[in-house]
Amino acid sequence: MIVDQTEFRHALLDPEQPRPDGLVDGIGRPAGRRFDVYRNNVAVSLAEALETAFPVIRKLLGDKNFRTLSAVYLRQHPPSSPLMMHYGAQMPDFLPVFEPTSGIGYLPDVARLELALRESYHAADAKAIDPLNLQAMPPDVLMNAQVALAPSLRLVRSKWPVHAVWRFNTEADAPKPQMVQQDVLVVRPDLDPVPELLPTGGGIFVDALLRGRTFGEAADEAAVEVPEFDLAQTLALLIGAEAITAIGD
Repeated sequence: MIVDQTEFRHALLDPEQPRPDGLVDGIGRPAGRRFDVYRNNVAVSLAEALETAFPVIRKLLGDKNFRTLSAVYLRQHPPSSPLMMHYGAQMPDFLPVFEPTSGIGYLPDVARLELALRESYHAADAKAIDPLNLQAMPPDVLMNAQVALAPSLRLVRSKWPVHAVWRFNTEADAPKPQMVQQDVLVVRPDLDPVPELLPTGGGIFVDALLRGRTFGEAADEAAVEVPEFDLAQTLALLIGAEAITAIGD
């Protein structure tokens, strides 16, 4: 008997579902208990992948609540890739519709930040430009130039204090988060990605660069929305993080 793949997948991810009819082992014996063991191992592996991907979310919710969330998540979002480093990509969209977490407004953005850190870790390497070459560019040339940013760079813009929440739950003696909007730049100057808090307006500037705007256009966008935007501070952060890989026409 051929086992229906949809039925098998549902049974595999939900322990309350009955074992699929006709399931046998390699020598034709009923695979009931073997399937139960396999089903449990799959669920444990996926739950562990989520724990690894979202340690701050796990800490904020507590172990028991996170296990409950994981059990629901893996049934609604089974893996689409054999690479577990990609599992959990739908978490920011899942948290607002999962009833127990739907009222915690900042949680999806914390998940986005944790995903950004993981994506940055696995992104390709790229050599940063020499800061002296940037400094040597005439101002008019610089303002009309497009900027290429490192493949490992990620931008997380939030109306919540997402960087402060992340720090408070990962660093000893970090200050308690204050209710302010924060944009975060994830960079990887060395082996491990680092979340850097952008100055006010910095998120607008970096977002514009990522959309292909010239240096001057990006600076103008930021200054229009945030008159006090500090271009020098944001540029120093990008240079210090080795995040600029090319600049030119």
